[in-house]
Amino acid sequence: MPQPDDSALTAALMEIERHVARLGWDQPARLFALVRTADLVVAEPQLADTLAADSRPADALSSIEQDTWHAGDDVVSALEAISWPDTVEGCALAIERAFLPADAEAAIPEDPEEAAAYVARHPRRQDLRVVSGVLRDGHRQSLARLASAPEELLGGPQLAPGLSDLLRSTLG
Repeated sequence: MPQPDDSALTAALMEIERHVARLGWDQPARLFALVRTADLVVAEPQLADTLAADSRPADALSSIEQDTWHAGDDVVSALEAISWPDTVEGCALAIERAFLPADAEAAIPEDPEEAAAYVARHPRRQDLRVVSGVLRDGHRQSLARLASAPEELLGGPQLAPGLSDLLRSTLG
């Protein structure tokens, strides 16, 4: 059976990003299992029409949102508690963050609560949605969209290396 590659992972992440974007900004972190579409159709034949499996490449990936997963205030701890069955080829996370330009970072308070409040009210704050995904075989990819430039989608395997590493650790 063909193994998913970077293009299959990128396509799955783009689909996730479009799905999340339809609901606007200010969303909680959302977790997705990535499975081979062909395997999903075998396991759930009634999904064949919905997934248009015949028109997808043999190595296509489908995302399955983990509706019961909630990160709360500590995404790292919530992800560290996750493990996936072998039928899951990879996983992805959509998360929003606010950041400041590099020249404004020196004034960020050390206290986490004060820092969050400072960034939230800073006039040069940028809101960013990142969708990162990893596969068991080591492929990784991340996409990012700024709220201020919704027509642009940035991407690359090194865009969110810490998040990619954390997601990879959930795959065993």
